[in-house]
Amino acid sequence: MDTIIILDFGSQYTQLIARKIRELNIYCEIHPFNKIPALTSDVKGVVFSGSPYSCNAADAPVPDMAGIKGRLPLLAVCYGAQYLAKYGGGSVQQSKVREYGRANLQFIDSASPLMKGIPQGSQVWMSHGDTIERLPENYHVICSTDSVRFAGYQIEGEPTYAIQFHPEVHHSVDGLTLLKNFVVDICGCDQSWTPESFIETTVAELRAKVGSDKVVLGLSGGVDSTVAAVLLNRAIGHQLHCIFVDNGLLRKNEFEGVLESYRDMGLNVKGVDAKERFYNVLAGVTDPEKKRKAIGKTFIDVFDAEAKLITDAKWLGQGTIYPDVIESSSVKGPSQTIKSHHNVGGLPDYMKLQLVEPLRSLFKDEVRRVGRQLGIKSELIGRHPFPGPGLAIRILSDVTPEKVHILQEVDDIFIQGLRDWDLYDKVWQAGCMLLPVQSVGVMGDERTYESVVALRAVESVDGMTADWSHLPYDFLAKVSNDIINRVKGVNRVVYDISSKPPATIEWE
Repeated sequence: MDTIIILDFGSQYTQLIARKIRELNIYCEIHPFNKIPALTSDVKGVVFSGSPYSCNAADAPVPDMAGIKGRLPLLAVCYGAQYLAKYGGGSVQQSKVREYGRANLQFIDSASPLMKGIPQGSQVWMSHGDTIERLPENYHVICSTDSVRFAGYQIEGEPTYAIQFHPEVHHSVDGLTLLKNFVVDICGCDQSWTPESFIETTVAELRAKVGSDKVVLGLSGGVDSTVAAVLLNRAIGHQLHCIFVDNGLLRKNEFEGVLESYRDMGLNVKGVDAKERFYNVLAGVTDPEKKRKAIGKTFIDVFDAEAKLITDAKWLGQGTIYPDVIESSSVKGPSQTIKSHHNVGGLPDYMKLQLVEPLRSLFKDEVRRVGRQLGIKSELIGRHPFPGPGLAIRILSDVTPEKVHILQEVDDIFIQGLRDWDLYDKVWQAGCMLLPVQSVGVMGDERTYESVVALRAVESVDGMTADWSHLPYDFLAKVSNDIINRVKGVNRVVYDISSKPPATIEWE
């Protein structure tokens, strides 16, 4: 499979590069700049991302370019372009005027393969504090703006290109054309990475990997675990044993509803009631990371006990997706760890199961496309993402059954309201947070002192970035009124209007 490797130097836009390349039906992977994978014959090109660092800083990220520069097509973006210029003997200095925001390409070398089809005046997005002041002798300019002479360049005699703007962001109008020029024309990638090809390849790989062994997989009712289960089921049939754990942190009536929805899908599913076990380990825990780790450990413990009831089970299937992997990794330079995920990081030694993660390379929207190709019904594929730790990380204090009940009722009113107002499919993810705050209210002639809940609804493509949903005021007013009137213990409702970044989608 033709592959593009993206080396991450810590840019907030690195994931967008991957998304844009995958839109072209070309497979790509993100790797930290200091953990370069084996450059096999499948690797057709490399992209250097931007970075918050200056290439002149003492602790600037420095990649090992042996085997890359001059051997494989290379596209260096922003920091990458500045680093290559300095590496070759050029000069990079702090810009006299900070170069951020929209700019227009006033000069374009139409003979350059990278700039094919990009018109003069094309709008691009700049985001850098340093700028290239002088290029090495064998580097020549392929595009410029009014204020940035070396907006792009090519190294003579090798397929190495560099740009100081970000083609991956929406504001770079012809950015996708530039990326296509690189990955298709310069790298020669075959645009054949489609949902159909992914299913065919993955099913074959699963059969080869698992063989005649049995796999235990945790179903949650969400998109990821459902698609993972159907893929595994297509590959190995009844060797797959699905377990759906009621951890007491699910949405209202979700345990029964999920089991019902899987009945006609041919999956071998067992429901396990473990509510009290999870409540016990969460008693008194308020730190969000400790909650996640406690839930993850208990989740694995439950699976270990259930797996031992299945003779000769060898594998644990999980619905891990690419954002889980990216957000859980951290090295000097690349994107810092945002939060730990209960399904990333391996298994304890005492658990005698190996991991199989068929969706580990996919973003959420790609998982949905694969699910539709597999014929999974729309009510499952269209479900909003729901965090693995469930409502525990939407209760911003210690978790108790009483608090879970309150949040389930609030969440049910909000989600059902979105459906009733035909807003559910327009929102990427929605949920409610129970805040560790009580406020004064008046109900009838009585003073109340009860809890505050925050509603959260966002629009996104893959969860890596998100904007808050501009829900109608009339809808928010109706939902707020219904929550306060119908849920005992809540007397105030607020709406979260934060984007990601800087906020995350979940509050914990």
